[in-house]
Amino acid sequence: MAFRMIQPLARAAPRTIRLTQKRFLDTATAPSLYAAHAKVVGARTGHVEGDDLVVDLTMSKALGGAGDRGKTNPEELFAAGYGACFQSAMNASALGMGLKMPENKEDSIVETTVHLVGDMKQLDLGLRVDMKVKVRGMKKEDVEKIVEKTKTVCPYSRATQGNVATNIELEIL
Repeated sequence: MAFRMIQPLARAAPRTIRLTQKRFLDTATAPSLYAAHAKVVGARTGHVEGDDLVVDLTMSKALGGAGDRGKTNPEELFAAGYGACFQSAMNASALGMGLKMPENKEDSIVETTVHLVGDMKQLDLGLRVDMKVKVRGMKKEDVEKIVEKTKTVCPYSRATQGNVATNIELEIL
């Protein structure tokens, strides 16, 4: 039997490892900062009442409903909530990163499209979100950093992560 001499491994210079703290918010036990309540009567063709909300619902024409003007549906409400939450989280993220979002409201726009997807007959349904983030007067690289941070901050993004396909497109105005 032949033996080979094994050279000891050269010791690499010590390197600094940077640990980033991961958030582990337990939503079941975290303190409530705000609670919104809605009472729905009549499902997709009914009526919604909340503390500061009165909304009439309609089934969209695309799903075979009337699509009544002046009424809404769950997907539109989700799109509005997600867009507003994401934009607020962008503002907070930018501030935390030492960046400044535009002061004029019209210079920072989030357009959100929520798609109801799947198979109605099999009742196998889900959501897909397409979001367009439009910002005027900022570098694209800065907006990209803000959006990446926002994905980890926005409660809608966190709640839908892994459950809803979300596509985000950036446009620098």
